[in-house]
Amino acid sequence: MNVSSVFQGSLKNSRKISPQEFIQELKSGSTDERLVTCLESLRVSLTSNPVSWVENFGQEGLGLLLDVLERLVETKNQDKVVKRSQHKVIQCLRAFMNNKYGLERILGEERSLLLLIKAIDPKKTNMMTDIVKLLSAMCIVGEENILEKILEAITAAAEERNVDRFSPIVEGLQDNSVQLQVACMQLINALVTSPDDLDFRLHIRNEFMRSGLKEILPVSLKCIKNEALDIQLKVFNEHKEEDMMEFSHRLEDIRSELEYPFDIINDVYNMVWNTVKDTSAEGYFLSILQHLLLIRNDYFIRPQYFKLIEECVSQIVLHRSGTDPDFTYRKRLDINFSHLVDICVDKARLEECEERASELSRKYGSLPPVFVPSTCGHASVVPLEAAGPHGLLPPPPPLLPSNGAIPPPPPPPPPLPLLNGLGIPRGFGGAPPPPPLPGLPGAQWSPPSCTLPFGMKPKKEFRPEVTMKRLNWSKIRPQEMTESCFWVKAEEDKYENADMLCKLELTFCCQNRGNRKKIVVLLSSLCVESFFVLAIFLGSFRVPYEDIRMMILEVDETQLSESVVQNLIKHLPEQEQLNALSKFKSEYKNLSEPEQFGIVMSNVKRLRPRLSAILFKLQFEEQVNNIKPDIMAVSAACEEIKKSKSFSKLLELVLLMGNYMNAGSRNAQTFGYNLSSLCKVSFEMSMLSITITFSFVFIVLLKYSVLLFFLQLILCFLFINFIILSIS
Repeated sequence: MNVSSVFQGSLKNSRKISPQEFIQELKSGSTDERLVTCLESLRVSLTSNPVSWVENFGQEGLGLLLDVLERLVETKNQDKVVKRSQHKVIQCLRAFMNNKYGLERILGEERSLLLLIKAIDPKKTNMMTDIVKLLSAMCIVGEENILEKILEAITAAAEERNVDRFSPIVEGLQDNSVQLQVACMQLINALVTSPDDLDFRLHIRNEFMRSGLKEILPVSLKCIKNEALDIQLKVFNEHKEEDMMEFSHRLEDIRSELEYPFDIINDVYNMVWNTVKDTSAEGYFLSILQHLLLIRNDYFIRPQYFKLIEECVSQIVLHRSGTDPDFTYRKRLDINFSHLVDICVDKARLEECEERASELSRKYGSLPPVFVPSTCGHASVVPLEAAGPHGLLPPPPPLLPSNGAIPPPPPPPPPLPLLNGLGIPRGFGGAPPPPPLPGLPGAQWSPPSCTLPFGMKPKKEFRPEVTMKRLNWSKIRPQEMTESCFWVKAEEDKYENADMLCKLELTFCCQNRGNRKKIVVLLSSLCVESFFVLAIFLGSFRVPYEDIRMMILEVDETQLSESVVQNLIKHLPEQEQLNALSKFKSEYKNLSEPEQFGIVMSNVKRLRPRLSAILFKLQFEEQVNNIKPDIMAVSAACEEIKKSKSFSKLLELVLLMGNYMNAGSRNAQTFGYNLSSLCKVSFEMSMLSITITFSFVFIVLLKYSVLLFFLQLILCFLFINFIILSIS
């Protein structure tokens, strides 16, 4: 029977087509109207037939569908038939993955995500809508590392097109189709809100903003009246404000943990220096420090300069919009701050005089009346005896006659002018207040269910009287837990008592500290050193440069030994030098051997990562054999800890303390947390805070002998491990 005749008018034909007939037709490689008809029939069959039919087709048919999609995407002449065929393939894939088997099969195909993203084209509105909906569904219901796979595929497709990786999605928001706009916003929300790490969420959101979303949101999308689009915009804004609030809490934690003593100041400097060292930001950091040295050495003026600088930095870092500022702004800030500094200096001098007067009034109670400036710009006479017990003067009496008037003090400073569209508030000291609480904190994709799984009960909501340091753990939602999960059976309420919670407030409260006196302690060829080092290496490794390049691209382990790869990594010039050398391709024969080698190697993309990956592959077996005993020991230890009742009780105690400390934040009333969060918290804390935390936990555990013995056992193991490492 002719296969093509089966599909002629197949939508009207009641004959059931078998999976093998579709597979045979897809193997024919046709790209005309017959392929469109076949794909439409396949879509109907995938939708209407049971899962067993889909499984029979998917064994071989999924690969053929992806082959067809790859061939259509790479076709240069995108006529109407090719576009229709592409859309039909996407619809078939959508119908195929509308079940657990199909979803797992598509996620198991490495090229499926890349081909779907390559097919994204804002000019093809309907097809792009279906693709974006597919990707959104994968983000929400896919496996744990699906977000990473999707981002890798988006990055790879963008590198081939030489565009920003999120620009096609942002372009879809500019289309007139509301369905496409809703689908694109849903994908953006899925990519932005899925990561648990705050820094990663901020990074993805800011990258979307830089790709054009910042200009589209207030102009185009907010003018469209559509309920589905409004929901997606609301989710985006609420999560943005929530992340901004959590980010602002970091400043409170930093200030509460890093006290003022000089050793802490050195720690802060070292932390900043380590983050910028050997990066492109190192030069800018040095320039900032050099400019700070230019501040005049004046007792009154220097603090006012630092106040102004601190306020400017806080306005830039803690941006009110919750996103990065406009990095493309290159104009110089033509704002004269001299009059503001003068006003602040006068105010500081006045405050110092008032402080001295207050000290004298407390020291000598029988002095004659003094003049105190009033709020109306005049002066009034108040006897010092009328001052309060702390030297605070009462409100001024009625104004004196005009002949006894005193010249008014300097006026209060006016509000600062705008900095690049950002208003600086009147007060210079301290950080700007965090953004207001969102209307619906912790909004998810759908309203949370009222009933908790496995008979779990809602967690108690704590309301501490003071602001406390946050315990930034990774929250586990009840819907993500299994019935055998430890957190389902956790009962931390039995450890709650007023005495412990009071001590918790005293130990980890964010104290408001007073004012502190701060103390201020063009490349065209290889450099000479790199030239000679590379020349010596090439002299010992006599292989044509083009052959070396092909060895790297083909990962030829017969030619690339471990020592050769190590020498290549060690002696290769930096990427900037290779890029500079690539400009001299026309003068290749006139250059020296090291420069010729650099020109050949400049054609290899991501050269150093490639070499590092090759070296890792060559050393993999040796490294596995070296760490295998350690892995077995760690696995056995993990099993012991997993079965430990004392460790379970310790986790319950930490859950209680964390919920109390996180009261009022997005991590409050947590049912469970990832254990890796505890390592992250200890990494972010200073040594002083770690010492205080361990001391507090030790005091609490004195009441529980079983837990105390467990903690002592762990500390003994750590001490033994430290001794072993010191000896080795």
